[in-house]
Formats: sequence, structure tokens, C-alpha cells
Amino acid sequence: MNEDNLYQYINGNLVELTPDEKAEYQALEAEWASATNARLAKEVRQKRNTLLQESDWAVMRALELGDDFTNFHTYRQQLRNIPSQEGFPSNVTWPSSDLL
Repeated sequence: MNEDNLYQYINGNLVELTPDEKAEYQALEAEWASATNARLAKEVRQKRNTLLQESDWAVMRALELGDDFTNFHTYRQQLRNIPSQEGFPSNVTWPSSDLL
């Protein structure tokens, strides 16, 4: 067996894929890989949105008390900038919550 060839089991026998079957398999594999990036981007955005929502109360409290909210602004802006980071969505640098 050649490692570059693709095989499937038919009735318990290992059979090499035809050129058409191989092309279809490779197209499906490429589609899956492309969709994986989109799924990951969606997950990262969901996490970012959750972190923004979780920090809403802190910003409102700082405004109500007249406190300095520069750190909140910096943290939240870094969260908003995540999709524009180089390497997004597979390599994301999350801002430190120590800013809060």
C-alpha cells in the first residue's frame, strides 16, 4: 500500500479509492478545514462578547461612583480589537483582567 493513496473498506476488503472518489474526499476535507477556521472565529468572538458583558457592571459602577475607568476602557478596547489581531482566530492574545 502506498501512503499517498486513499482506501476504504467494502464488504470487509480494503479497496483503493477511485480518482473521482479521491477528488470528492479531498474536496470535503478542504471544506471541513475551511469551516474549522470559521467555527473557531465564532467561538473566540463568543468568548470576547461574554467578557465584554461581564465587565459592563464594572464600568457602570465606576461611572456611578465617579471613579477613573481608564483601565476598564483599555481592557474593553483590547477585547474589541481581538478579531483584528494577527493570527486571529487560532492565535489570540487575551487582555489581562488585572486591568479591572
